[in-house]
Amino acid sequence: MDQEQDTVQDEPPEEQPESLLRIEQLSKSYAVPTGRLQVLQTVSFQVQSGEFLAITGPSGSGKTTLLGALDSPDSGEIWLNEIAVHRLRGPAAADFRRQQVGFVFQLYYLLPNLTALENVMAPLLPSRRKLGFDLRQRAKELLERVGLGDRLGHPPARLSGGEQQRVAIARALINSPQLVLADEPTGNLDPATGMEVLEVLRELQRRGRQTLLLVTHDPELAALADKHIPLEQLSRVGA
Repeated sequence: MDQEQDTVQDEPPEEQPESLLRIEQLSKSYAVPTGRLQVLQTVSFQVQSGEFLAITGPSGSGKTTLLGALDSPDSGEIWLNEIAVHRLRGPAAADFRRQQVGFVFQLYYLLPNLTALENVMAPLLPSRRKLGFDLRQRAKELLERVGLGDRLGHPPARLSGGEQQRVAIARALINSPQLVLADEPTGNLDPATGMEVLEVLRELQRRGRQTLLLVTHDPELAALADKHIPLEQLSRVGA
């Protein structure tokens, strides 16, 4: 009696994460007295949906220029959730950024005459009536998540540097963005406070399933990311 032969079935391929952000051949230069200074040239990379990617490099290597080039490159393509961001102009570009992208900077850029709560609400105040949620309540909840539930009425002058950056993180997340861009967000903080603040950002990013792109010179901060890439591997030219 013939024995049945075992059949080996191929396992289905693992589903690959979707690329939320796709950068193709991005270049950026600036006018200088002697002509043009090429800072970035033909940079290409992808960030998967829900991923935390850190791009590292020393000060002056072009990291901040990279994030700025996502707004106004000399050439190249920027795709966010399959939308051609590089083709958007004027009000359409501004609306897209406000709705889909959050920014955290090294400098906090808080409005000094507003409270912590008002600063978090500020980006969406012009469109408050069109929102499908209570803006004040969401701002309050975000401040509570970053540990500032008892600082809602404090102006920036009454907050420490770490607290101000937490307010800035809450502000960046008020629109529930798909993508969060963080430019040396701990650069003005001492190492311990900086690590604490970035861990807060990391936790909120995981909870909200947002995609986080961080540029930093600090390898310890980059180690918190899912993946990190030296800028020099993405671009042939640095400045």
